[in-house]
Amino acid sequence: MGDSKEVGAEASPVGAAARGGLSLLSQGEPEEPSAQGSALFLGGSEVKSRAVVKYSSAPPRTAFAQLEEKTDLKLPPANWLRESAKLGPAGTTILGNSKKSKPFSSFGMAYDFIDSVGNDVDVVSDSENIKKLLKIPYSKSHVSMAVHRIGRTLLLDELDIQELFMRSSQTGDWTWLKEFYQRLIDQKWQRKKKSKEHWYQKAILSKFLYYSINGDGAAQPVPSAAEQQESPSSDQTHDSEGVSWPAPFEMPSSVSEDPSASGQESEPLEPSYIVGHVASASKEQNLSTLFNDGENSQGLKNDFVRNILWTFEDIHMLVGSNMPIFGGGRYPAVSLRLRDNNKPINVLTGIDYWLDNLICNVPELVMCFHVNGIVQKYEMIKTEEIPNLENSNFSTKVIKDIAQNILSFLKSNCTKEGHTYWLFKASGSDIVKLYDLTTLCEETEDKYQNPFTMPVAILLYKVACNMMMKKNQNKKHYGTIRTLLLNCVKLLDKSRHPQIIASANYMLSELFQLDEPKKEESSESPLNENSDESYSEEEEEMPDSDENGSYSTSSDPSDDNKAVAIIKSVGELSVPEKYKSIHQIRPSCAFPVCHDTEERCRLVLSYVLEGLKSVDSSIKKESDLPAADPNTPIPLKYEDESTKGGPEGLEKQMALFLDKMGSLRKHNYSSQSGMIPGSWQHKMKLQLILKSAKAYYVLSDAAMSLQKYGRALRYIKLALQSHDTYCCLCTNMLSEVLLFLSQYLTLCGDIQLMLAQNANNRAAHLEEFNYQTKEDQEILHSLHRESSCQGFAWATDLSTDLESQLSVSCKCYEAANEILQFSDLKSQNPEHYVRVLKRMGNVRNEIGVFYMNQAAALQSERLVSKSVSAAEQQLWKKSFSCFEKGIHNFESIDDATNTALLLCNTGRLMRICAQAHCGAEDEFKREFSPEEGLYYNKAVDYYLKALRSLGTRDMHPAVWDSVNWELSTTYFTMATLQQDYAPLSRKAQEQIEKEVSEAMMKSLKYCDVDLVSARQPLCQYRAATIHHRLASMYHSCLRNQVGDEHLRKQHRVLADLHYNKAVKLFQLLKDAPCELLRVQLERVAFAEFQMTSQNSNVGKLKTLSGALDIMVRTEHAFQLIQKELMEEYDQSEAL
Repeated sequence: MGDSKEVGAEASPVGAAARGGLSLLSQGEPEEPSAQGSALFLGGSEVKSRAVVKYSSAPPRTAFAQLEEKTDLKLPPANWLRESAKLGPAGTTILGNSKKSKPFSSFGMAYDFIDSVGNDVDVVSDSENIKKLLKIPYSKSHVSMAVHRIGRTLLLDELDIQELFMRSSQTGDWTWLKEFYQRLIDQKWQRKKKSKEHWYQKAILSKFLYYSINGDGAAQPVPSAAEQQESPSSDQTHDSEGVSWPAPFEMPSSVSEDPSASGQESEPLEPSYIVGHVASASKEQNLSTLFNDGENSQGLKNDFVRNILWTFEDIHMLVGSNMPIFGGGRYPAVSLRLRDNNKPINVLTGIDYWLDNLICNVPELVMCFHVNGIVQKYEMIKTEEIPNLENSNFSTKVIKDIAQNILSFLKSNCTKEGHTYWLFKASGSDIVKLYDLTTLCEETEDKYQNPFTMPVAILLYKVACNMMMKKNQNKKHYGTIRTLLLNCVKLLDKSRHPQIIASANYMLSELFQLDEPKKEESSESPLNENSDESYSEEEEEMPDSDENGSYSTSSDPSDDNKAVAIIKSVGELSVPEKYKSIHQIRPSCAFPVCHDTEERCRLVLSYVLEGLKSVDSSIKKESDLPAADPNTPIPLKYEDESTKGGPEGLEKQMALFLDKMGSLRKHNYSSQSGMIPGSWQHKMKLQLILKSAKAYYVLSDAAMSLQKYGRALRYIKLALQSHDTYCCLCTNMLSEVLLFLSQYLTLCGDIQLMLAQNANNRAAHLEEFNYQTKEDQEILHSLHRESSCQGFAWATDLSTDLESQLSVSCKCYEAANEILQFSDLKSQNPEHYVRVLKRMGNVRNEIGVFYMNQAAALQSERLVSKSVSAAEQQLWKKSFSCFEKGIHNFESIDDATNTALLLCNTGRLMRICAQAHCGAEDEFKREFSPEEGLYYNKAVDYYLKALRSLGTRDMHPAVWDSVNWELSTTYFTMATLQQDYAPLSRKAQEQIEKEVSEAMMKSLKYCDVDLVSARQPLCQYRAATIHHRLASMYHSCLRNQVGDEHLRKQHRVLADLHYNKAVKLFQLLKDAPCELLRVQLERVAFAEFQMTSQNSNVGKLKTLSGALDIMVRTEHAFQLIQKELMEEYDQSEAL
């Protein structure tokens, strides 16, 4: 239907009566229910009724033509069965050519108003079915309806037993139902033909309505061709409606009618539908209609003239109606009826007329009376007066009670979503029975013989799709969506409907959020452990019953053993709240509780696997693929020439990887299974593979946090294999997917780094890495159908070599960074970019330290006389290169602290280089070499850069103190070496002393003895040692110097100053008594030396007194030494 749906009510403007039309009067806009009266007061009792038009294909209303008295309705009018502008696109349907409901009519409406299904509406049905149900207590005629539950909504459709069994006789379908019907209900069933009177009344009504449209009262003869149409038109009902039942699944009846269904898969009934990235994509892109051309061939079209949202008391119904509505007279809308004057109106007719007007909100009824087809008179009756007509008196309150009782009965017993229930009342019987046809059908050889299965599954699917579009607005519907999809999958045959099953499984996987921490669902919906199905079998087997025991079964076993529920007497339906159930249909179902991340991801992967199986099963080129057993593990080890040779092989593989990344931007496509790009299989498999990659990534991250590094590497390997397959299939790589890949590689780098740092537990990690579940094997098997999955083998191998692991980790980070450079991802995801560069800087620091330690180990093993080896120099270069690149990484993200740490490590490397040159000479001929000085000065430069990077101590006190200590150590070492191994062959003594003094003072500058910290005793010891060494140097200069008295005096003062400072600092330390004694002894010697240059006895006496005083003050040092000796003695005695 190409007509537009209307959101609001179809309000009739003033003057509509004059213009007339075939439309519907509503009670005002739905947004303002109080705009017009929506309650009708009938006979003192109130029945609330409100109708809102959701859709109308009727043209503007036409005023009905009042026929002249004596008009002969047996003669056809000139316009009979002909198209007219007054009829509009709906044609003869408007004139009620057939009141018979089409099968699946409720499904057609449900597809068009998917928003209402499952939540807001209680019942979706044809108005004829609603009327038939509400007339059950008054009528002896049979009732046969199919009932389906979708959420809280019930779909009602006429189940024409005669038509079904006629079909069964011709095709062999429905034989199981025919046998069941004959065995339990009507053993001597035979087709009942409708009487000639029935067809006569139908024809005369049709002619009357055409006369009323025609506008002239004259009965004009119809041309002969049109006369010949009368007979087939009256007899065409069975022929036209008989084919409206779709064949069961095994009969591809729609092949010729739906050419769009012929794709790669040979399944004519499969809708051309694909769910894309449901969580983020738009409705227009992904949630397209399920039925295109095939919809009409299946009889699933909403062909009602009007779809009305009718609220009757507290019952909300979506009703389809074809009742003709005319304009004319005082009212903008009237319904027109033809009555035989010889037959008084009865209760059934009155209820019929009243409900029709109520549903369509028509305020007045116009009745035309005739005798043997001759018009007699017209009578106008208000809608609220219909229940009080003579011979047709009924209570509207009772009708309301019947409606509430029937709805409660159905809701309480039709509990299983996806099942087809049959509400049946035999002709002349007072007993109403409810059967579960799905359960009965499953007992037969082919459980897919129920033709309702496909439409129900599609509706479950469409409702779930609609809810998925709103899932981010209200996550409490997750349980409902999951139940709808599980029931949809349960109904369908996997081999015949892989597309819907794949889509449903993908949507099931989308319900579980993998990219955010799990929230407590208890705040949104009740949770229980056993919620994998919407209702457990134990809950469903027993029908619900109220406290009065209203639902019961017949005492006759033949009637009891198959019926789900029985109404013993239709009279009970008139009793107020007789069937009001205390067990209402639950509006939402519990979402499964996932206690941890792994459980959630495993659930997602189980759905992904089912979806992949459905996709793979639908691809024709199975025979061209190598046979693979899903139970046989696929070898995980991949090796070619590029993998050999350690880091060199890595470089080659990285180059190949970057070439591949570049080719992806050129939209290259390669699939081993022969999938056609753009086909539903291609699109769906892409989404499923991407979902599996995300799930494995989350699993890997969770294992990483548990320090299960072998397991984490296995999961990230599967994630990267999934992504590699995605890259092979993808024709347009999205930036979002590239970001995922960058994240996967970053995590892979983290894992490889942690494996390198935890080498002592390598056997356990290897065992975890090689383990594989059957589910993982089957997913991998599906991936191998499309690609070799080896694009990232270089990143996911578990090596036993520390250098290789660190190199792989670094290459992972480099690849992640390269991916961020491909597009604008770097600026769009600054946090991830910073994280990658930090990790890259960190691993480069680790590699630099690794090479530096290796060089130090080689140095320690080398003989003293040997020169620096080429291997050492190569390790220095590698280490320096790593440090330099790491410093650049940290500088590019303004990470001053880490920059300072790497500069500090580079300074340490320079010191190792200096030490290597120190050991290359003979100990006896040893002098401080220029190479040593060069490298120590470079070390000093790097330490000073580190301090400049930090700026102030406040930025990072610990790092600041560490750099200061290393800088002090470097100066101290350099000064000590120059003092102990003075380069006298190259420099004068005075120059050396000056350089030593400057270095020592700089060392003191960066050695803070006053800062209270764990390093304070070390700082004090070093400062004391520096003062001692300086004092000794000046003492030595004084003894060896002759001549310049001013310089001698200066040296004497400096020596005395530094000796005093050294003593003070050593006295603060409790563990350096020997050093203190040595300084004191040197002070005594210094005093003695001073005395030799003195001439007066007084001066000598004073100097000697000072020396004695120094000796006396050594008592403390001797006490400390005695204490240490006593402790050692006690320990030896104890042993």
